[in-house]
Amino acid sequence: MENKSRDKKNIPVSSGQVPSECPHCGKSLSPWQQVLLRVDRVLTCKNCWYRIILTVQPGDQNDTNSEQPEKE
Repeated sequence: MENKSRDKKNIPVSSGQVPSECPHCGKSLSPWQQVLLRVDRVLTCKNCWYRIILTVQPGDQNDTNSEQPEKE
């Protein structure tokens, strides 16, 4: 029995960029999967079971906490 590696790979992402296909097998991600990946930053490909993990670059201001209005 062959042992297939299920390595995780962190994909650096600048603001607003989400892959449209699995970087491992190349299968297209549905629009709903892209939304989940944008929000959760982690998604498992249903075709090859590859775990896609998005990492935010240090300079990005895409954090939802920074968009909250100040309280007076």
